[in-house]
Amino acid sequence: MTYSFDTTSRTIEIGTGTMHYHEAGEGPALILLHGSGPGVTGWANFGGNLDFFAPHFRCIVPDLPGYGRSDPVTGIPIPATVDAIARFIDAMGLESAHLIGNSYGAIIAAHLAARFPEKAGRFIAIGGIGVNIFSSFPGEGLTRLVDFIEDPTRARIESWLRSMVYDQALVTDELIDLRYNAAIEPMTMETSRKIYTREALNAIAEMQRGMDAVQHFAHLPRIQSPTLLTWGRDDRVNPLDGALLPMRLIPNCELHVFPKCGHWAMIERRDEFQSIALEYLTRA
Repeated sequence: MTYSFDTTSRTIEIGTGTMHYHEAGEGPALILLHGSGPGVTGWANFGGNLDFFAPHFRCIVPDLPGYGRSDPVTGIPIPATVDAIARFIDAMGLESAHLIGNSYGAIIAAHLAARFPEKAGRFIAIGGIGVNIFSSFPGEGLTRLVDFIEDPTRARIESWLRSMVYDQALVTDELIDLRYNAAIEPMTMETSRKIYTREALNAIAEMQRGMDAVQHFAHLPRIQSPTLLTWGRDDRVNPLDGALLPMRLIPNCELHVFPKCGHWAMIERRDEFQSIALEYLTRA
């Protein structure tokens, strides 16, 4: 079966606003959380994976607060978004769900699994949750993202998109226009500006090497979910060395690395990612 944006589109009230999401399939719940780049939505990150996962799972793909058609939330972005997803799980009537998160979505899923272990089944991260060990911070992808937020031109979003992938043929004019038009929508731009500023990245860099550096990853050992880290070998947003610390600190953690792959393994190495993810989520 082929799923479309309109046939899978849903909304639900979570107590702090309306959450937009896509739903397809039946079975154990699988929530797929998108990243935070300009113009991103749940559908943009994971719409192409529903045909594969829906025969096995009840797939739920929300727009995170402030993205797509979901209302924004107030407060510090990461904890406020974690609270919103916890509310979303409750509003959907779910006791727990498997989690797949890309980039920022992986960060949200990791904090959710640490704070609400009863809500989290198995957890698959696509980059995102690591800490740079050998490579400099911020990487090229985050720098290009902030360049766009500071001066939102089509040329700058193209530069950012090209830093996301290994295969440059994926960056088509259609993709550039689609992401640019979505990115400059006022609510989406405001959400991006809360997270991605030059000052915010400098603060993160200082925190990672300061006296309180461990607070940046103190939640990782509390993740009790079986966890699979998937990473593009050629990721220019979160370089591969970022996987080393979570791989050691998360108690039950595995790592799979895709060659010739950037930050979007679920798109750039879709078939391989789907096969590995399905095996992990259904493993006895």
